[in-house]
Amino acid sequence: MSSYKLILTRRSIRQFKPDPISRDILKKLVNSARLAPSGANLQPLEFVAIDDEELRNRLFSCLRWAAYIIPEGNPKAGCEPTAYVVILVNLDIRKSGYERDVGAAVENMILTAWEKRIGSCWIANADTNRIQKMLKIPENYKVDSVLALGYPDEKPRTEKMKDSVKYWKDNKGQLHVPKRRLDDVLHFNGL
Repeated sequence: MSSYKLILTRRSIRQFKPDPISRDILKKLVNSARLAPSGANLQPLEFVAIDDEELRNRLFSCLRWAAYIIPEGNPKAGCEPTAYVVILVNLDIRKSGYERDVGAAVENMILTAWEKRIGSCWIANADTNRIQKMLKIPENYKVDSVLALGYPDEKPRTEKMKDSVKYWKDNKGQLHVPKRRLDDVLHFNGL
């Protein structure tokens, strides 16, 4: 599938099949992240891949899912992610201005995962202090966000945005995600 088709078909996934993700795939995801653009090529990011079941369960309790549709947006029992990548910033390398690095790295992982038909949900709303302690991460690192991963057990669809950015589930459980139209966001040669 072309990169453009991957981008067009990718949606955040919050319901997963119980199938495990191989460590080889997790390595590929992190490898794609480490090769993302980095401001001044400082490369302040590091990653912790989580595939251990007990640790996954503990990490799951630190995450906040789909605020617009709580609790329907939370993964149901048995539909939790089967792996995570915790994104860390090494503060000895960069204390501020790393947000673009994080965005580029996570998007690389998301698209690499989707190419393998693995769904993902990038989560910034998390109890980072608990995660830091749980994973024994030193104080000179910041837990930025978490990428939840698993084979999808849902098929969200995009909708033309009308009055609200809020996503919703219909009476059949289908997730609908409003997106702005291209004509509303693209301007040539000035605004």
